[in-house]
Amino acid sequence: MQSLPDIPASHTRNLCIVAHVDHGKSSFADSLLAANNIISSRLAGTIRYLDSREDEQERGITMESSAVSLKWRIPTKPPGGGEPVLEEYRINLIDTPGHVDFSSEVSTASRLCDGALVLVDAVEGVCTQTITVLRQTHLSHLRPLLVINKIDRLVTELKLTPTEAYHHLARIIEDVNAVVGSFYASERMEDDWRWREKQEAAKGLGEAEDQVDEEYQERDDSNLYFDPANGTVIFSSAIDGWAFRISRFAQLYAAKLGMSEANLNQCLWGDWYLDPKLKRVINRKKMEASGKKLKPLFVQFVLENIWAVYENVSINPNPVMVDKIVASLGVKVRPQDLRAKDSRNLLLSIFAQWLPLAPSTFRAVIDKIPAPPAAQATRVPKMLHPDLGHSHEEIVPTNDLERNLYEGASGDDRFTIAYVSKMFAVKSEDLPENQRKALTADDMRAMAKAAREARDRKAKAEAEGIALEDVPTPEKPAVDEEKLKEEEAKKNREALIGFARLYSGTIRLGQSLYAVLPKYNAELAPSHPQNVKHIATVKVEHLYMMMGRELVAAKEVHAGQLFAIGGLEGTVFRNATLCGMGKGVEVKEGSQKDEDKSCLVNLAGVIQTSAPIVRVALEPQDPSEMSKLVEGLRLLNQADPCVETLVQETGEHVILTAGELHLERCLKDLRDRFARIEITVSPPIVPFRETAVKGIDMASPKTADQPRGTILGSVQSGLVTFTIRAAPLPDKITSFLLANTETTKQLLRDRRVAKVDDDVVQVDVVGKEEVVKPEAFWPSLEAVCKSAGRDWAGIADQIWAFGPRRVGANVLVDRTGGSPRSLKARLERQATLPSSLATPAGLETPRDPTDETVGADPAAALALDVAELSLQLEGGQEGEVTLPDVRELDENFDTAFQLAMNRGPLCAEPVIGMAYFLDEVAQNPGELTPLQVRSKWSNARGNLISAGQDAFRNGLLDWSPRLQLAMYSCDIQATGEVLGKVYGVVAKRKGRIVSEEMKEGTAFFTVSALLPVVESFGFADEIRTRTSGAASPQLVFYGYEVLDQDPFWVPTTEEELEDLGEKADKENIAKKYMDGVRKRKGMAIERKVVEHAEKQKTMKNR
Repeated sequence: MQSLPDIPASHTRNLCIVAHVDHGKSSFADSLLAANNIISSRLAGTIRYLDSREDEQERGITMESSAVSLKWRIPTKPPGGGEPVLEEYRINLIDTPGHVDFSSEVSTASRLCDGALVLVDAVEGVCTQTITVLRQTHLSHLRPLLVINKIDRLVTELKLTPTEAYHHLARIIEDVNAVVGSFYASERMEDDWRWREKQEAAKGLGEAEDQVDEEYQERDDSNLYFDPANGTVIFSSAIDGWAFRISRFAQLYAAKLGMSEANLNQCLWGDWYLDPKLKRVINRKKMEASGKKLKPLFVQFVLENIWAVYENVSINPNPVMVDKIVASLGVKVRPQDLRAKDSRNLLLSIFAQWLPLAPSTFRAVIDKIPAPPAAQATRVPKMLHPDLGHSHEEIVPTNDLERNLYEGASGDDRFTIAYVSKMFAVKSEDLPENQRKALTADDMRAMAKAAREARDRKAKAEAEGIALEDVPTPEKPAVDEEKLKEEEAKKNREALIGFARLYSGTIRLGQSLYAVLPKYNAELAPSHPQNVKHIATVKVEHLYMMMGRELVAAKEVHAGQLFAIGGLEGTVFRNATLCGMGKGVEVKEGSQKDEDKSCLVNLAGVIQTSAPIVRVALEPQDPSEMSKLVEGLRLLNQADPCVETLVQETGEHVILTAGELHLERCLKDLRDRFARIEITVSPPIVPFRETAVKGIDMASPKTADQPRGTILGSVQSGLVTFTIRAAPLPDKITSFLLANTETTKQLLRDRRVAKVDDDVVQVDVVGKEEVVKPEAFWPSLEAVCKSAGRDWAGIADQIWAFGPRRVGANVLVDRTGGSPRSLKARLERQATLPSSLATPAGLETPRDPTDETVGADPAAALALDVAELSLQLEGGQEGEVTLPDVRELDENFDTAFQLAMNRGPLCAEPVIGMAYFLDEVAQNPGELTPLQVRSKWSNARGNLISAGQDAFRNGLLDWSPRLQLAMYSCDIQATGEVLGKVYGVVAKRKGRIVSEEMKEGTAFFTVSALLPVVESFGFADEIRTRTSGAASPQLVFYGYEVLDQDPFWVPTTEEELEDLGEKADKENIAKKYMDGVRKRKGMAIERKVVEHAEKQKTMKNR
């Protein structure tokens, strides 16, 4: 066990490597590891050391984040002048996956870092996941460096000239900057909106005109963009072990050209040319005026030299030119490398000495990525106050906690604040404390002494004729088989370790801390009922440095460091904030925790970029091993930040994953690591949505002389009758409600007005509509309804409920007379009530609209209602009993609506995009007395739920029903030779091509397509097989799209019967999907028992 080396926080850098899949992250990290002698420099770029899983090595892609702590020394001139001094830096590096299925790993890693190396393939350029990781670094306020990797492919594969390669690289940098600029543009609009709101608020308060009319201050965005002249772009080839910034060549050529290094650094990139006669650098305008055709400086001094090495060493070996290159560069090459037929080692040797990858990268990281104290001063305020966005206003700390977090100091008097980003699983036998320790000299002498004593006892026993079994051997106690089994099981079990960063203070072994869980509300006291279950105490049992595949035990960790922590299992689920008052101050229990409120903060929260969409049901092959499966699912759920596990109403254990590859990894982990049993997996369960549209040829309405979608219902032989009318919601309103699902949920929870499920509500649309704040929800909804058409204007005030789960994209609208059941009005009234009087279910106590108590004291009015209801229920004589109010049925209607929206009529999938108007609810007692009505009333309320569900479902079926398919957005890069095969596979899977673009300067096409999730299983393998590995798709969840086909359609017109026949031989895809879901759920299916029946023929015997 050791303490971390005493390197100050100012000499520490925390960064992650992010990129699209197969753009060379792990190979790039190999070269950095080789510089620290962790792996051989000969194996760098090929071993992929940080891909520690077996399946990662087999597939060649990263699936889990891996962290490693590296050291580097750089010469630095002292402030007073003199000889340069070597200063040691620590670089904490995290290698992240590039596959879209594991994008949540990027989210967890970016929360712990201050900077990022964004790798882009020099051939493929900006891809879908490149945009995603750029957005993630932007949202996490990281300082990015652009690394254009695989430049060797421009020489060896594309055969570009240096000038063509220069224009190609310039285009890649422009594309990346365009993506970053789009992020800035959206922020600029948001900042402008905030400024306008501030101006309007100032005018409302009557402030001075000069204060109100101040101009909007434009924010300088020049530091956001990548520019080689600023040192924010690294050109590299990880596989060949070289990288450089243009400052490297500015150092080499400054003296030769007679220019200062700083001036040459500004001219080496861009349209700058060297006039050979004048020996001066000129711009493009002067070059064109002179009539000369010159090459840019970057081409002349940088690329042509690199191209010359590849040309003479690898492509067309030329020993004479190689000798000249070696001599001119001043590098030393082994004679055997010069004589070898394989020029690979010679190429690596030249580049390793001329343009070594690690020094260039580490120097860029140290120069451009801020140290933890400087980074936290700008990042932490935005983590604590997310509303600030990317504002550059200086935030002044308001208390000691914020001051400690902003400064990032590690003194004993500072609060201890650490953020645990995720939990990951490690085999217990791989933990440092469980590994076999090296024997010391004392240990070996003790073992030799014990062996001599054993031999002496054996010789003495043989001389005396005593059986060896009778000789006592205290050194060999009896073997306890049960104990051995327990030790073996303990050794094979998976331990959950926290992946964390320390923001303030110092954390030590044995220290007790508060674990603040993600749902903790820092505004309330720790002993508040809402916070009690979201704060716990933990003891630091182990601390580790992460070194890729290995963990190194440590005694303490200082602020600004990345580390792993043990002792959180069973307390921290996925992420948490660890807080403490400082050295020597123990945590408290119960209500005494309130004394330490000043050190408690909640930093938890991870942005997930891919929602889990693929689900499968699991069961053990041996039913007696169900407990092992349950425990394995618990461990998997904690160890993977993106997977979700749940138990369905049927008792099935289900896991939800981000994609097919993610599912394969989860199942492998369950079988081999967590459950260690054989598991039976169901076919993938893909979600659908149900809706209705206005078709061309629809059947007559179910209710005559009424608008389409009108359903008349009744219960208890007509005691209660109601009229419900269904209509499809306009797309504008549906999209708005889908985008603001979380806003609706927050609105209802804050007002204590509805029983909103705390489960994760899956958003059915991905970033297509603007998300509004709760206070702007109703005005925005009204504006959207008004823009949808005259029939929908003013509907926002009449909305009774949303569904399903009270937050979906379906609305129940109250069109009855009397007091409207307006959700908006209920929210406003409930907001004025004390917490103890708020109605939990969101449905008010029935009240006469003409009642004089309305508007009086709420407590008094509530007491009157209770007294009145007691009199009605306890009346002893028939004459004292009154008829019940139909408003008592409101909760039953609402329940029926929620149930019907959660299980639609087609295949019991959630409904989306429907509006239901309650036109009338009537009570028809007829000849029944009030007492008889009361006796039937409870049955009527129960029957109303089932009758209401049938009415809601039949209302949808009165229109033309449709299924909505979950869709993947699919991006494929392929050459022109295999483009036809790509189109064929997409068409076979019932996908459609959205766009096709050719990347300029390359032979690659980028094909964008939409593919149904239900047809996507095996798609990646098939497309790689058909194209011989030349094309690989990236699937990202896109949303839901209507399948424009009625599942109940049959040919009826003469043309249809003539084309398709009475049997409709053409397969109805919608019906196929619907029947598949119904069969899986055990529902009835209408199908033909005999198809294509023919009369049996008897063959004559011969």
